[in-house]
Amino acid sequence: MNLETIQSMWEKDSQIDKDNLHDESLKIPALHAKYHELFNNILLLRKKAEQQRKNIRHERYEYYSGKADPDVYLENPFPKKVRDKDAMQKYLDADEKLSQVNLKIDYYETMLNYIESILKQVSNRTYQIKNAIEWQRFTAGYG
Repeated sequence: MNLETIQSMWEKDSQIDKDNLHDESLKIPALHAKYHELFNNILLLRKKAEQQRKNIRHERYEYYSGKADPDVYLENPFPKKVRDKDAMQKYLDADEKLSQVNLKIDYYETMLNYIESILKQVSNRTYQIKNAIEWQRFTAGYG
């Protein structure tokens, strides 16, 4: 599941059929369940990625400080040992593996924010439908 797919799903699900407002009101719980399930799944993926980031950060810290297993340096030599805290932070900030997992977490965060906004819209849908019904009644002369 990616952000584009969720946006496409919401583009379809956000439409309210003005001629069948009663049916639309009955769809609200299903929409809420659908997007809440997505929210929970992505939240768990983000938590998994955060743990992955901790593991990679530790691995890369060991690598840059010269404390990694010697076999690691045979595969990917690093000729110095970083001892300074600021220098270590600069190496970790520029590390490709760490950057990739940080981007993944940011992507999940963007997806979660989007789904939160969808859930707010779904929660407000009853008011939107009620207002549409009242408008129809008013325009028909019943208000």
